[in-house]
Amino acid sequence: MTADRPNLATAARRLLATLAAAAIPAVLAAAPAMAAEAPAADCTPDGSTACVVAIVLDEENNPVPDVGVTVSGAGFETEVTTSAEGPASVEVPEVGSYTLTLDETTVPDGLFPDATERQVTAQTGISARAAFNLGTTPPESEPSEAPSDGETGSSEPTDAATDGTAPVDEGLGGADTTTRGGPSFQQIWQQFGSGIRFGLLLALASVGISLIYGTTGLSSFSHGEQVTLGAMFGFIGINWLNLPVWLTVILVIAVCAGTGWLQDAAIWGPLRKRGTPVTQMMIVTIGLALALQYAIQMVIGGRSLRVLPQNPRPLELAGITLSTVSWISMGVAVLVILFIAWFLTRTRIGRATRAVSDNPALAAATGINPDRIIRIVWVMSAGFAGLAGMLLAISFGSFNWSLGMLLLLLMFAAVTLGGLGTAYGALLGSLVIGLVVEMSTLIPGMPSDLRYASALVILILVLLLRPQGLLGRAERIG
Repeated sequence: MTADRPNLATAARRLLATLAAAAIPAVLAAAPAMAAEAPAADCTPDGSTACVVAIVLDEENNPVPDVGVTVSGAGFETEVTTSAEGPASVEVPEVGSYTLTLDETTVPDGLFPDATERQVTAQTGISARAAFNLGTTPPESEPSEAPSDGETGSSEPTDAATDGTAPVDEGLGGADTTTRGGPSFQQIWQQFGSGIRFGLLLALASVGISLIYGTTGLSSFSHGEQVTLGAMFGFIGINWLNLPVWLTVILVIAVCAGTGWLQDAAIWGPLRKRGTPVTQMMIVTIGLALALQYAIQMVIGGRSLRVLPQNPRPLELAGITLSTVSWISMGVAVLVILFIAWFLTRTRIGRATRAVSDNPALAAATGINPDRIIRIVWVMSAGFAGLAGMLLAISFGSFNWSLGMLLLLLMFAAVTLGGLGTAYGALLGSLVIGLVVEMSTLIPGMPSDLRYASALVILILVLLLRPQGLLGRAERIG
């Protein structure tokens, strides 16, 4: 028995050595994973860093510590834990959409979250924040997730600065600025400026619908998707091809104008030669709109995208605070609209366009080729719509595949109000629609999403009271 003890001791040492040799590689292999799961350090945003911040507050807006939140998106996932000092932040690898999921098991007893998931859009130079509110009573139903700072949970483009500056360009058509005590003069003036911006960009998109209707009598329901194409090509040029903004603008106009030429050459021209009624051609535009919508969604996905990856800076002029790119976009829109006015009144093709719009048969009798003029109109209209789409996307922060569908009603309301077939009417109607959409948010109790319905009300009133529009000519029917 005594002689066997050294053998047992030797066998035990060999077993321990074997286990250690097998365990060391496993520990080394698991070390990166353990490091990846470790809580991320606080993030400080700069020109090349994007941060996501999770905020958990109680009913008195005090920070709730030791609550876990998972941040995931763009192939990245990590967990952060709040502290008594405030929110928890993490650096994300790239700009884009991220989902923050609250770990309900870490919520203190007796408290219930208003939501367990938030969506934010990370941007370089700022912190995209998502707030979870804890209450003492459980919610009866899952509330809608209203976007917090930097959050884009809605389908509208947003652009909120979260780096300590005042938010600018809070979304397409403006933000809800109503207050319980009524709007102040500064709020009214600010919304007036936002309405002028929205109206100018809407006019740039709407003038094509008016020109197409004036020369062909066709109401194109696919024109909204031409606007979305401009935003999509702008995003591709800047973010995928890394082109400068000025070159991307030129390419967007050229490519979208090319789509207008292709449409008329492949669809509308042959249909006109066959004598297809306008009503049937209008149905074709609806089908084309649906096809383009889903084609765009296949390319860019269903989430909101930013054309400019960096956060725009606010600029105050005449007491109105908008982003710098918004002011530049407004200037570009004014120059293009002035060019359209000069083109229609001072050039030979412009005068021929007006002649075809007034009387195609008489224009053809004077030597004008209506088909050639109509093709030029399609090319110009698609190019202007594409430019408007890109300017809208960079002015209001982001866009998604449904941008054109959202704008289509507003564009039809604008051209109907101004007078179908008149370019100047499209400008006037767009300015009115832009102001009404923006100013309606100042009405106490007016839901923010309902502001676009004001365009429908205007459309109905115009059709009832003045069907020819503000600048249109009254015509006898029947």
